[in-house]
This record gives sequence, structure tokens and C-alpha cells, in this order.
Amino acid sequence: MKITIVGTGRVGAAIAFAATINPMASELLLLNRTRDTAEGEAIDLSHATATQNSSMRIRAGDITDSAGSDVIIFTASVPYGDPHRKRSELAGDNLAILKHWIPLLAEVSPDAIIIMVSNPVDAMTYAALKLSGFPPHRVLGTGTLLDSVRYRAMLSTELEIHADDIRAYILGEHGDTQFAAHSLSMTGGERFYPSDMSRRLFEKTVKIGYEVSQLKGHTSYGIALGTMMILDSIVYDLRHTMPVSVLIEDTFGVNDVCLSLPAVIGRQGVTRVLRPPLSEDEQAAFQRSGEAVGNCIRGMGAIREDQR
Repeated sequence: MKITIVGTGRVGAAIAFAATINPMASELLLLNRTRDTAEGEAIDLSHATATQNSSMRIRAGDITDSAGSDVIIFTASVPYGDPHRKRSELAGDNLAILKHWIPLLAEVSPDAIIIMVSNPVDAMTYAALKLSGFPPHRVLGTGTLLDSVRYRAMLSTELEIHADDIRAYILGEHGDTQFAAHSLSMTGGERFYPSDMSRRLFEKTVKIGYEVSQLKGHTSYGIALGTMMILDSIVYDLRHTMPVSVLIEDTFGVNDVCLSLPAVIGRQGVTRVLRPPLSEDEQAAFQRSGEAVGNCIRGMGAIREDQR
């Protein structure tokens, strides 16, 4: 198993460190616009892996070195700057980054699965799908996975039930139009319907990423371990169900955008996209997310260009 991480900023480095602690590949390749940064991370992580029961090879390289990758994790992004900056405001600049990397990465690793982490992740997942030419099941984004994890963690504290036993999803856009699918929420087979508590925690979930960024300047650990959840399910073909950004086709009146729905993740990528029976209000919220992401995609301008 060969894993390539593109972008060795705070998020990419956190994912690389998590992959070192939980080595599941024979090779971990780090790519970055500035090669020296990737080289430094690779050397540091190689020293760290000496403390683990692992023979994983960690190195930095160029696009040609990524040939034959099984999984490509894409985190490269322009700097956020203002921690209150909307994710959608990064779209145009990050599309330019994708246009540089994705077609060439896809050319040398035509059978890879791409996991998009860069924001705005739904629009970037859609762009990666178009630029790579890969089938939809091999391009997915982290989407609302971390939002759902955060929501479950807060529900766990309130309900005094372990987070692993709570089935609660944040769906739609990884952004301001995301919504809690209250009609699907349950624990132990018992549904818990919308309440002042669940609404309060959802509102906190929407804001918490911005709050963390304001306090420490960025977020990294949560999204790193969320990405590892996806990677783990791919590498070991675990078929876990998790909310990730996937291509939406004729679902609740939404088409040709990437949004988060519960999806089954295995060795081939997205093995199945689930379409749970959302309430009318939730379907309307899903449509609003589709409109928001569609506007973001259109606002980026042309995605396809002659890159090869």
C-alpha cells in the first residue's frame, strides 16, 4: 500500500504524523510546493517511526515519485489568513492549486483513490473529480465527517452515552448550510428527536471550527484523525458508514454537486451511497446546501482545462 499526502502544512503534517503512529502502508510519500518543507517532515517522521513497530518507508518527492499510489490525500491550500474567513472564499485560489496537481497525479496513479481535505471541500471534491477523470467512487472528500464527530461528542456529554453508540449525522455542505439530520438520530435503537438541547449543540457544531481557528490559528488534529477514519476503512476494506462528500446524482432534487451523505467506504473507495429518508425540512436543507455548493462551483469559473 502506497499513500501520498499532497501538502505538508499543519493539516497535512498532522495526517502524516497520525499515519506514522498507525502505520498501514509500506510507503508514505510527502509532496509539497516547497520541497524542503516536505523533506524536513519526512526526516522528522522517519525518526518518529523508529519508535513504532513499523517498516513503513517515509520520504519526500515529486509528482513522478507518487506513481502507483493507492491513495492520494490532498490537503494543499492557500493560507486562511483571517480565522473568520468563509471556506468558500478559498475556492478560486485553491482551484488553481488543484489544476496544477490533480491531472498529473491522476496520470501517474490512474487507479488511486483521492481523498480531498482542502476547503471548500465539497467544491474541491467536485473539481478533483472533473480534473482527474476518475469514476465518482474513487474521489471523495472529508465533508461533514468531522462536523458529525464533533456533534456526537457534544451529544455524548449531554446524554451521558458514549459517542460511539450515538448515531447522529451532520449532512449537506461542510459549511454554513450544513444541517443536523434529526430524524435519523438514535442511540440503542431509540430515536431522540429535535430538542432545545440538540438544536443548541448543532449551532455550536457549526461555529466550533471557526472558534478553534480563532483561538489557535488553525484546526488540524480533528480533521487529521477524521481523515484516518476514512483511510483505515479503505486500507482494511472495513466498509464503515460515514458522512463524506460524494457526487450527488438525482437525490432529493439535487444533481451534479458534491455533498455529504452517509456512504460505505471500502477498498474500492465509495462502495455505496446511502439515501436515508430525510424529513421534508431536511430535504429542503439538503437542497439549500446543493444550491450553495453549486453557486461556489460556478463562481470558480472553468474547472476543466488542458493540463496535460
